[in-house]
Amino acid sequence: MTIRTDPASTAAKSAADPHTAGPHAARERLWDAVREGDEYAASEAVFAALDAGTDPEAVLLDVIAPVQRKVGAEWAADRITVAQEHAATAINDRIIAALAHRVRGGARPGAGAGRVTVACVDGEWHALPARLLAEVLVLRGWQVDFLGAQVPVPHLIAHLHRTGPCAVALSSSIPTRLPTAHAAITACQAAGTPVLAGGAAFGPDGRYARLLGADAWAPDARAAADRLGGETPLLPGPRSAHHPVDDLPHLADQEYTMVSRTAPRLVGETMTGLEERFPAMREYTERQRLHTAEDVAHIIDFLSAALYVDDEELFTGFMTWTAQILTARKVPAHSLRPALDLLAGQLQDFPRATRLLEQAHRALDADSAPAPAPATTSDTTGHGKPE
Repeated sequence: MTIRTDPASTAAKSAADPHTAGPHAARERLWDAVREGDEYAASEAVFAALDAGTDPEAVLLDVIAPVQRKVGAEWAADRITVAQEHAATAINDRIIAALAHRVRGGARPGAGAGRVTVACVDGEWHALPARLLAEVLVLRGWQVDFLGAQVPVPHLIAHLHRTGPCAVALSSSIPTRLPTAHAAITACQAAGTPVLAGGAAFGPDGRYARLLGADAWAPDARAAADRLGGETPLLPGPRSAHHPVDDLPHLADQEYTMVSRTAPRLVGETMTGLEERFPAMREYTERQRLHTAEDVAHIIDFLSAALYVDDEELFTGFMTWTAQILTARKVPAHSLRPALDLLAGQLQDFPRATRLLEQAHRALDADSAPAPAPATTSDTTGHGKPE
């Protein structure tokens, strides 16, 4: 029989020893807890850091945020399962809520710094980065409307008209959401609200945020809070009615539109072509076929996003990342090549798409040996979308 100690007493004891409750030690304890799915131990680690005098913002950004990044890295390296990754994320989300209530002591947060809306782009399920920003802003005196994951543009705009915030902090982690992010940015600005973009989808240097016309970009929650609270207010510039092609002239060639709209057909024809090349695929189980089709769909989604922003690095980066994911799971990375070849054949009349597919081939370090039959990705579910 396991006897669990009282969380409050455990935290108090840990707080007495800074070596077991400082940010570094708290990160280690929190990681051990979320890896094991132990929410009680996770709360003990976080509250011990608070009791030891660690600033609440530092607990959010220097303890919880790094642990969440490690969760993603460990999943990518195939050292934890998808289920463990989801459980760890859920625990971190609940710990953030518990921390917020403890720090506030039941009091309503103030609004001395102003009002801001924090939301994820429609289709974006990774809400934890935005949640961290929302809590940091509350700690800094903002009134925050946190709308959570996947907020449709019409609902976001309706909220802005109703509440009149100083700014919108728009979060997205997956580059395939960039076209939707562009629509959201444009709509918010048309409503007179400036947009601060953040999240991995916008590129490590914010290149896509600038390309899509965001008023500002920040690489992380601390920088975003600093920008919103800086001496220079985030103000909307003059906006006239415009369309995506006005910001991205290359969209006039219609390649993005054609590839994105015909994605289901491209997936189907690629699957048929794979079966013709590798008859063994015809014996796949329904589950194996489903995962293979999902992987092909992810490739097409990232190809579409790269066409939208006209950036080869977006697509080649995804393909090399995918190769690393496959390698970690003992799946030959060159099993990606047949899918690229088949897509190139279907898109031979699209110069930009053809160029991207060729560059992806080169990025994967061409191998002269014949490609094997595509391996099932039943153990790598969703490797094209790190969610």
